[in-house]
Amino acid sequence: MARATPGGVDLSQSRSDGSRENLIHIMKIAPPKKPAVPTASALSVACSRCNLRELCMPAGLRPNELARIDELVAVRRTVRRGTPLFRNGEPFRSLFAIRTGFFKTCTTAQDGREQVTGFSMAGEIIGLDGIARDQHTCDAIALEDAEVCVMPFDAISEVSREVPALQHHVNRIMSREIVREHGMMLLLGSMRAEERLAAFLLNLVQRLHARGFSRSELILRMTRGEIGSYLGLKLETVSRTLSKFAESGVIEVRHRHLRIVDADALQSMVTEPRGCARLYLT
Repeated sequence: MARATPGGVDLSQSRSDGSRENLIHIMKIAPPKKPAVPTASALSVACSRCNLRELCMPAGLRPNELARIDELVAVRRTVRRGTPLFRNGEPFRSLFAIRTGFFKTCTTAQDGREQVTGFSMAGEIIGLDGIARDQHTCDAIALEDAEVCVMPFDAISEVSREVPALQHHVNRIMSREIVREHGMMLLLGSMRAEERLAAFLLNLVQRLHARGFSRSELILRMTRGEIGSYLGLKLETVSRTLSKFAESGVIEVRHRHLRIVDADALQSMVTEPRGCARLYLT
């Protein structure tokens, strides 16, 4: 029932009118929210907060230096299994820090045969092959679904002038590639099949352990044929050598799952020249 004030104003009607006015006012100042659209900065990766920072970026940086390095990563890029991150002959523009996943680098001979030149995992940098000629000299193929941080090389060069530690770190990465090449020459030139495969497995598990994985168990992301191509061995030789290791109790193999049972025995198979210990394939 309507109730009037002494001045004859209907309060119920007043409240109703006020509610409508308030509702209209609210609608004007608070329109329905639209779904948020991610910005480029939101999609980029902050190196300073990445749990792989110590593996692919210099350590001991000051906050202002970390802020500059955060600007290096242009975007994250997802690479599906079996697809290339880059191809031989493509223009070189960026280095790539592997955030998740596993890659192989390879070249293709004129007769169509593939030669695997390396395997890279999370926390490692790939794309250095393109620096010399401003174009890539190999293919980088994802062995599983992967994600990389794209770092334009021009930006790296610019930031390096302000953050000397970054330039030193890039130099260390390139030096590591030279050491790896020397190790491969030694491995292919003087090691027997058992030594090559033992060195490969030890190196692989050591690199994975540095990323927080088991020091004795791993999943082989590459095929036995790809391992053979990398080590200069035939597929049959790789399979036969793995079976020999398993029969002697050094490893256990089930499909792609491999467990190192006796790391000391595996290490004893590898002839390590003085000053070159455990440098193979790194």
